[in-house]
Amino acid sequence: MTQDKNQDKRRKYSAPVVDGIGKSASRAMLRAVGFTDEDFKKPQIGIASTWSNLTPCNMHINQLAEESAAGADEAGGKSLIFNTITISDGIANGTEGMKYSLVSREVIADSIETVAGCEGFDGLVAIGGCDKNMPGCMMGLARLNRPSVFVYGGTIMPGENHTDIISVFEAVGAHARGDLDLIEVKQIEETAIPGPGSCGGMYTANTMASAIEAMGMSLPGSSAQNAVSETKAEDCRGAGAAVLNLLEKDIKPSDIMTRKAFENAITVVIALGGSTNAVLHLLAMASTVGVDLELEDFVEIGKRVPVLADLRPSGHYMMSELVAIGGIQPLMKMLLDRGLLHGDCLTVTGQTLAENLADVAPYPEGQDIIHAFDNPIKADSHLRILFGNLSPTGAVAKITGKEGTHFTGRARVFHSEEEAQERILDGTVVAGDVLVIRYEGPKGGPGMREMLSPTSAIMGKGLGSDVALITDGRFSGGSHGFVVGHITPEAAEGGPIALVEDGDTITIDAVSNRIELDVSDQELERRRQAWQAPPPRFTRGTLAKYSRTVSSASKGAVTDLP
Repeated sequence: MTQDKNQDKRRKYSAPVVDGIGKSASRAMLRAVGFTDEDFKKPQIGIASTWSNLTPCNMHINQLAEESAAGADEAGGKSLIFNTITISDGIANGTEGMKYSLVSREVIADSIETVAGCEGFDGLVAIGGCDKNMPGCMMGLARLNRPSVFVYGGTIMPGENHTDIISVFEAVGAHARGDLDLIEVKQIEETAIPGPGSCGGMYTANTMASAIEAMGMSLPGSSAQNAVSETKAEDCRGAGAAVLNLLEKDIKPSDIMTRKAFENAITVVIALGGSTNAVLHLLAMASTVGVDLELEDFVEIGKRVPVLADLRPSGHYMMSELVAIGGIQPLMKMLLDRGLLHGDCLTVTGQTLAENLADVAPYPEGQDIIHAFDNPIKADSHLRILFGNLSPTGAVAKITGKEGTHFTGRARVFHSEEEAQERILDGTVVAGDVLVIRYEGPKGGPGMREMLSPTSAIMGKGLGSDVALITDGRFSGGSHGFVVGHITPEAAEGGPIALVEDGDTITIDAVSNRIELDVSDQELERRRQAWQAPPPRFTRGTLAKYSRTVSSASKGAVTDLP
């Protein structure tokens, strides 16, 4: 089977799998799944689908995968759809199962690399709809470094009375406080999730979708579309076709995911008031593609970028309402015109970011979701990278200013999320406490669980301004309040958070970016000498392997560092 030069250039990986007499058996297998003689001459495009009916975030992605496959086929490729996993944070939060959440990011990246590397796909479309499958998809695409486009599955619509999943979590705390009875909680539970799509605020899914679009790895507009819409279907078809254009031009993820592209992503995340998980995931994605990105970069970019979006969890509006006024493209145009984005970055359209934004119209007059630069929600970043004797290698806080910028309180120490949750709901936790939830880091948890249940209980109990929470775990994009996560080194590695005792004074300063334990160096050294590492919680299986290989959260909690 001979090919012309143009086809050979686009078929770098599939040709060794299907060309020539020696590959007759390979072709025989593919004929059984629908290949014809003509299909063997086409570039093969893998469509990585994260479909599953176990979560609303991903329940519709099988249909979106078929749209992307059609787009690739119509553009002259031959598509093959394959699945990777998803888990549901919303279902698993507050349980042992949540330890698998961040782990799933690595499994997804591994599985996409494994399938595409084995089968010889020339290009890829990856479709993600929930927190971990988005960075997981991106890490898989970056490892393979073949022409690729990421597609976001889209946002959910608001529930009854402008509710969403966070409304349900906070209703539990409100019930404990006595503000809601069981019938009222059940009414919220029954109506907050009306159908397919990712959680509706600027939580981690919408944050990461926006970051990936800002980075140039999604088609313009992909991050701000309703999950069930013709616009989203068109986005999927366009992505399939775009991969063929990228193949023609030999544009790979490493050409797009540059240092300046990551700076663009960070800028947009800050302007949107996005999730702390973006720090973890962007560090991981940068590590995977070989870009030098550190916690300090978030500090420097944060000094010049304001928070402009009044979006949940700390704001009022949902992603579907931002979709209705134009999504993030007008915001990106504002940032570009202000000199805050690198317009010369290449994108999956084959054009630069500035070229993509050239004809974008501004937001409609009178909207109040995206504020003007002279009236920001916050003048600088809400993502605060804190250092101090409690976190020598860095911690991540989300401080919008609404909860204040300084907190000093007495430590109340817990060795698990469940223990803390019980003490919040039963009234043990009171104003002035700094909850310390430790041994929940990447190695110690293992898996770095999100503390969404405790933070939601704190808000529901009306303690959002009176209690702080610090952890070597992490937070949901839906968490808000005075919270600090990703404390490194983590407790399981003997970090200072392991040495905190009940009653110690802790100070968190989100202006000077410090987190300090008011204990002398001599006393800390005495405690360090007495400390003993706890035995591993898992000795076999996925969590054990993860615990042995995972890096610090300050390095993105990746499992494939050299």
